[in-house]
Order: sequence, then structure tokens, then C-alpha cells
Amino acid sequence: MSRVIAIANQKGGVGKTTTSINLAASFAASGVPTLLIDCDPQSNSTSGLGLQKDSKRPGTYHLLMGDAEASALLLPTAIPPLKIIPASKDLIGANLELVNAEFREYRLRHALQTIRNDFGLLILDCPPALDLLTLNALVAADSVLVPMQAEYFALEGVSELLDTIERIRQTLNPSLFVEGVVLTMYDDRTNLAQEVASELKSFFGDLLYETCIPRNIRLAEAPSHGKPAILYDPKSRGAESYTKLAQEVLERIRTRSSVITQPSA
Repeated sequence: MSRVIAIANQKGGVGKTTTSINLAASFAASGVPTLLIDCDPQSNSTSGLGLQKDSKRPGTYHLLMGDAEASALLLPTAIPPLKIIPASKDLIGANLELVNAEFREYRLRHALQTIRNDFGLLILDCPPALDLLTLNALVAADSVLVPMQAEYFALEGVSELLDTIERIRQTLNPSLFVEGVVLTMYDDRTNLAQEVASELKSFFGDLLYETCIPRNIRLAEAPSHGKPAILYDPKSRGAESYTKLAQEVLERIRTRSSVITQPSA
């Protein structure tokens, strides 16, 4: 069974796109057929996987507007099991054009139905806003993975996101749940980061992944070369951390699935 995971946090600069690119690449490198869908008009996931930002190329905008089938938008990457549906700045227009559209919140969900079973994992890179693009992603998703920094203001933004997720559960997507929370740009040398991490562990409990993503120069450099860290420098701390996080996510998915499928006594 495939799983659609939205990478979301309306606070900017917390590592959503870095997490989307590197988790998708790590899933694919482990042999899982993976699709990364760039839902952000900044289209950094697109360029981060080596594709030029091109408003003339069909992508997520055309998918949402019903102008193209998902299967026609899949583009290859340097990691064969990983495909991407690219974005461009045209995606900004979708927020306005979908306002009065019928079933506007379900556009992405319906569009992905035809290809969903072709992939084990579909990763949605959301923009840093709780707009119609993010709403479409959350309605299309099975779960939400939340990247956040270990800082005192982090919980304010996440609490708003959790409220949004709960509202969506009540109205548009009853099965949506939080896949997990991952600390990004983490510096374990500072007392502040350790204190905040401890507080977040108390707040989120088992939802907080054991794996933290460190501040890492190679991880920051990789997008400018159009490569995920696992290709740019596979031995860097950043690449190794995302590989470890991918395995932790997959293990939780497998554990959850085995519990669901176990016959009742």
C-alpha cells in the first residue's frame, strides 16, 4: 500500500524543502519507488533535484488546474526509483484561480489517484503558508511530517499547524494524522538546543523522531549543485542523518501497518 506524506510547517526556514528532497532521495536509494511533488511556487525542490525552474514546463500547477494527467508530468531524477512532478512560479496563480473552483480542496487528492499505486511513497513539499496549496496537500495526504527547529518560538508555529490538521480531520480528511516531528538544523553543542529538544520530547512524546538533522555545510551546499546530499556527499553528517531518518520513518510505517493488518483474536 502506498503512503502520501506531506512535509509541512507554515513557518519558513525550518528545512521543509531540504527534508522533502533528502527524505525522498533516501527512500528511493533504499529501493522504495518514490515520487516527490513540488507544491511550492518557489520550486526549490525542483531545482534541488537538478531541474531548471521553467514556467513553460507543465507541472503541479497544471495538475491542480486539471490541465494535465499526473502520469504525463513525471520527470526522472539522478536516482532511478525517484521521480518528481516539478513546480514553477505559475503555481502562485493556483491560490487565486482555485478560490471559486468546485471541490477546490480535493484537486490534488483526485489528481494523484491514477498514479498513487505506482509508488510506495509520495512526498508533498508544501509552501510556508497555510494557503490553498498547503490545504490541497493536507487533504491529499495520509499523514504529515513536521520539520522544526529547536528554538523557543518553534512550538507557536507548530501549534497553529496542529490546529489546522485537526480542523481538516473534522471536515475534509478524517484519516489524516501526524506522521512525526523531526528536529532540523540541530546543534547539540548548545545548551539551548538540548533544553528545547527536551521540552519538545515532553510535548510530542513518541511523535518526535530519535533522529535529528544537524547543521551541516554539505547539506546546505547540495541544492546549489542540484543534488540531494546522498549524491553530493554521501558520507557527510547531513546525508547520513537523512538516511537514518528515512529508515526510522519506514520502520514506523511498517510497524503501524503490521498492527493494522494483524487479525483480531
